[in-house]
Amino acid sequence: MKKRFSEEQIIRILKEHEAGKKAADIVREYNISEQTFYRWKSKYGGMDVSEAKHLKQLEEENRQLKELVANLSLDNHILKNVIGKKRIKPAEKRRIAKEIQQTYQLSERRACRLLDFSRSSKRYEPIDKTEDTEDKEITDRLIPLASRWKRFGYRRLHVMLQRENIHINHKRTYRLYKEVGLALKKRNKKKKYEKRGMPDRTTLSVNSRWSMDFVSDRTRSGNHIRVLTVIDEATRECLALEVDSSLTGKRVAAVLNRIALFRDLPKEILTDNGSEFTGNALNAWSYDHHVEHIFTDPGHPTQNGYIESFNGKLRDECLNQNLFKNLYEAKEIIEDWRNEYNHLRPHSSLNNLTPSEYALKISGDY
Repeated sequence: MKKRFSEEQIIRILKEHEAGKKAADIVREYNISEQTFYRWKSKYGGMDVSEAKHLKQLEEENRQLKELVANLSLDNHILKNVIGKKRIKPAEKRRIAKEIQQTYQLSERRACRLLDFSRSSKRYEPIDKTEDTEDKEITDRLIPLASRWKRFGYRRLHVMLQRENIHINHKRTYRLYKEVGLALKKRNKKKKYEKRGMPDRTTLSVNSRWSMDFVSDRTRSGNHIRVLTVIDEATRECLALEVDSSLTGKRVAAVLNRIALFRDLPKEILTDNGSEFTGNALNAWSYDHHVEHIFTDPGHPTQNGYIESFNGKLRDECLNQNLFKNLYEAKEIIEDWRNEYNHLRPHSSLNNLTPSEYALKISGDY
């Protein structure tokens, strides 16, 4: 993500402060936090533009050099102490590669490169002779399921097997599905969704519908972070802001379970068509908890207008005003902003009540 301010702009802003302009006025004028301003001052105070450019170049060269030396030192240590000089058979290489990954916290790619070993060979698993018997048992259950739901493909049948406590890899389901001739010819007709498009918003009460979406940002060092945003459409309360470097469908379901511990489950959830929302994890969650899952039409974010409006406020009032040092700091600052949004920030569409005050009002406890 491109920085809002270049080194030249930062130094120009600091020169204004040195000329007598108050820090409070600078923070308001340039829409930054005091924390960011004083970080700039400690890093660039007293410098001119050429010195700042030179400092940035030196920092980048130093970082690259340290990274290179650390990687080479670790590789050398592994080669001396783990691998040895004798020829190693593939089975032994697989074992050593796993040990290297666990001991030194390396990626599979790097461990295999050190051993001069292909990743496909490393992932190979000897065939278990008992698998043929297991395949027959799974096939005997797969055929009745395919007869019951004739238009289900292997992915849906895989989910049905999981609901019957038959937990296997989806690739194995596909292999057995093809072997017994259950594959269906694709229909050209577009699939229709009854619960898709602009939802009805006239009969909303607390927990009628939760809306969800994702927002992206970066830390000061350039690391990518994602934020899962969840709101109650009736009260506009922000129910969760889950922050991490990556968030899967299972993580989304876990966040919903955590929210439900304190305010029960919603009747509906509204999302776009992102892979985290359309995957099996959230499909299974909505099925198990009897929650209707509504999708917006592809390319129509305005159909989920409440969450899009909230995401704009989050970015403008929090993400754009803070330069996060790391993921931990981002979690802390974003959670503080969520509490302020729910309990302190007046909401114009709620007659300037906070979301928490409005929730008490419509529940009759205000």
